[in-house]
Amino acid sequence: MPVVIGLVYVGLNSLVPEPHRRRLNALVVTGAGAAYISGGGFGLWELAFCVLLVVVGYAGLTSYTCIGLGWLLHTAWDVMHHRRGTPIIPSVHDSSFGCALCDPVIALWCFAGGLSVKDLYHRLRRPAADTCTPVPAG
Repeated sequence: MPVVIGLVYVGLNSLVPEPHRRRLNALVVTGAGAAYISGGGFGLWELAFCVLLVVVGYAGLTSYTCIGLGWLLHTAWDVMHHRRGTPIIPSVHDSSFGCALCDPVIALWCFAGGLSVKDLYHRLRRPAADTCTPVPAG
């Protein structure tokens, strides 16, 4: 289910036109940094992680790569919380584990340029250029 949630997130983002889509995603990944503050088990490190994702999110205003990096950082934070037993949703024991499965889906989409589903489909369907065919001289 977490992978499906990531795919739904990507699909819904396709409805947002650029450059608003990139800006929105920069804000969302920044906010994800604060997800564990109220119940996190790492004390002041929760605040340090939040600051880190603010910096990454700010860079993400102009770079999907930075947004993808932010989601991978959040994945690592999810894994740490899962192992410590301090889930993102306290009443759902494996919620951090689920988040750690969802976040890389979003990160991969960001590393692909945050394209809409339609544009991503067209890019994948476009035949690759044949680089082995010699170009005629003249």
